[in-house]
Amino acid sequence: MNISVVPYTSNDFNRWNDFIQLSKNATFLFRREFMAYHQDRFVDASLMLFKNKKLVAVLPANVVGDLIVSHGGLTYGGLLCLKEIKMKEYLAYWAAILKHLNGIGIERIQLKELPRMYNRFCSEELDYMVFLTQGTCFRTDVLSVIEQSNKLPVSKKRMVSIEKGFSMGFYVEEEQSFKSFWRDVLIPNLKEKHGVSPVHSLEEIEKLHGLFPKEIRQFNLYNNENMLIAGVTVFETDLVAHVQYISGLKSWNDMGAVDWLHHYLIEVVFKEKPYFDFGSSNEVGGRKLNDGLLFWKESFGARTMVQNFYEIETKQYKQLQEVWN
Repeated sequence: MNISVVPYTSNDFNRWNDFIQLSKNATFLFRREFMAYHQDRFVDASLMLFKNKKLVAVLPANVVGDLIVSHGGLTYGGLLCLKEIKMKEYLAYWAAILKHLNGIGIERIQLKELPRMYNRFCSEELDYMVFLTQGTCFRTDVLSVIEQSNKLPVSKKRMVSIEKGFSMGFYVEEEQSFKSFWRDVLIPNLKEKHGVSPVHSLEEIEKLHGLFPKEIRQFNLYNNENMLIAGVTVFETDLVAHVQYISGLKSWNDMGAVDWLHHYLIEVVFKEKPYFDFGSSNEVGGRKLNDGLLFWKESFGARTMVQNFYEIETKQYKQLQEVWN
C-alpha cells in the first residue's frame, strides 16, 4: 500500500477543509479557521496522508518537544478518515504515521479520543490500534450526555426548580453578541469561584462565532424585567449539542434560572438533536470528579459516556505491520 505522510502547510488550507467536510469523524473544530484562533499558543504539526496521491486521512496535531499531541488546543483529536475506510487501511495509515514520526525524532504521540457520539459512522478502529501498539490510557474523562431518543426522566428535585422558572416569567433569547454574557455573568463568576478566565476571550469567541455562526450559539436568559440572569454557549455539530459554557447570577440560580434555561434547550431548541452533552465533570487530570456538578447534570437524565486519552510510543509502528497472518 503506497502511503505518504506529508506535513500540513498553509498552502493546504482549502484541501484540508474540503476533506473535513467528507470525513466520517470530524467536526467544525478541525477546520483550519477554528484551529487558527490559538496558533500563537500551539506549534502546528498536523499531517496529511496520501494513498496513490489521493488525500485519504488527516491528523490535526501540535508538537511539544519530542511529543506530538492530537490536539493540545482542541477538545478532541485523532485520525480523521473517510467513511469508506476499512480496518486494514486504518492500521496501515497509523503505521505510516508512527514510522514517519519516529524517523524525525518524535518518540511519543498523545491522542484525545473523539467521543463516540460525534461519529457519523462506526469509528472505533482507534481502540484496536492502541491495543496493538501497547499504548496506555493515561486519562479518562466522564461526560454527562442525554440521548434524546432514549432519555431518562428529570428528577423530582430538578423539576421543582424548573417549575419555579415557569412561574417567574423567564424567557430565552438567542444572541449574536457574546459581550453581555461574557462581561456581566461568565467572567465575574469564573473569577469569583475559581480564579480563572474563560478558555476563549470575548474577542476570540466573537471571532469564532463570525466564522461559524450556525455552530457556535449563545442563549441568554432574562427575567420579566429584561435583566440578563444566565447564559449558555453551545457548540453544535451534526449529532451533538455540546455545552461549552454555563453561568448564571447566583441570586437567580436559587430561583431556577440555570435549570430552566437547560430544560428549555433540551426540550425545545435541541429536542431533535440526537445528543445533548453537558461535558466533563472531571478535575485533576481526570482523577477527581466534582460530585455536585455531576449530580446536577444527572438530575436532568444525563448519563455517562467517556473520553479516553492515549499515549503511544512511535517505535511501535512495527506492531501494526505484523498483525496480518
